[in-house]
Amino acid sequence: MNFENLSIMSVCHVDAPQIVTSSEIQSELGETMERLGLPPNLLEGVAGIHERRYWNEQTLPSDAATMAAEVALEEADLDRARLGMLINTSVCRDFIEPSTACLVHGNLKLPDTCMNLDVGNACLAFLNGMEIVGNMIELGQIDYGMVVDGESSRFLIESTIERLKRPETDSTTFREEFASLTTGSGAVAMILARSDLAPEGHQFRGTFSRAASEHNRLCLGQIDRGVTDTKGLLTAGVELSKTTWAGAQEHLGFDESEVDEFCLHQVSQRHAEQLATNLEIDLEKALLIVDRFGNIGPASVPIVLSKAADLGRIQRGNRVILAGIGSGLNCTVGEVIW
Repeated sequence: MNFENLSIMSVCHVDAPQIVTSSEIQSELGETMERLGLPPNLLEGVAGIHERRYWNEQTLPSDAATMAAEVALEEADLDRARLGMLINTSVCRDFIEPSTACLVHGNLKLPDTCMNLDVGNACLAFLNGMEIVGNMIELGQIDYGMVVDGESSRFLIESTIERLKRPETDSTTFREEFASLTTGSGAVAMILARSDLAPEGHQFRGTFSRAASEHNRLCLGQIDRGVTDTKGLLTAGVELSKTTWAGAQEHLGFDESEVDEFCLHQVSQRHAEQLATNLEIDLEKALLIVDRFGNIGPASVPIVLSKAADLGRIQRGNRVILAGIGSGLNCTVGEVIW
């Protein structure tokens, strides 16, 4: 998928305020872990995650997404009445219906001419949202669009902890639900526009995707429980990423040596390191945040992009690669000229 006249006007994140350490979680699960003969520092030692964040208890996913959207609108200096589309991509939702996008739309007091909808595709949904908005802009249907995401891991982690504390929990159950403890919270929003309307924007050149849906049972999630084949997911994910990475370089026309910054979806420290080794990516060119924020799902890639920009890691004209793998399995690589 290629774009000729599409730019990112702004991408802004909001960090959840409450820090929850892995030590705290492991302490709560101490009795179970000791009974099962598991090391006391499992989250830090295996996943490389030392802490993650929670929103305050009353903060809903739509509230978090709204906060990020307000920051993005301010940074873009855009009249919200000019937005033609709002897409929410979060795994976490306030309700089954109405859509979380509808709630964010109302919170922002967007005009009735601005369409709104949710898009779900596990950890790739934000990139898919960018593609949908991009296609609408390129087709001339809208001039400006926004993609938002608000993730909240509190309920999933707290539910998982309570379940794993039960005396009947065995090592198989603990292993299957371990990945739920690595999730994090955060919010992000991005405004895209026609390039001729955003001369200071950052060119979004396109994406390349591949699917391996034979692996669609490796990670199964509900709002209060996730079951993951961690080893199988890592193996199949890395294999799919190789195919996608090779295709993306050919389709988008770049070489790894030309990339200035990688913004990667981060499941765990181990996963990021394994991915970099197999794709021969220089991790010095990637901002890793998973050790402090956990796996923030579809918000991960744009949050990394926002943080990298804030830290001055990305300069005007830099080639930036956005890459993620989503449960299912699906993999997408995108390119931005900053």
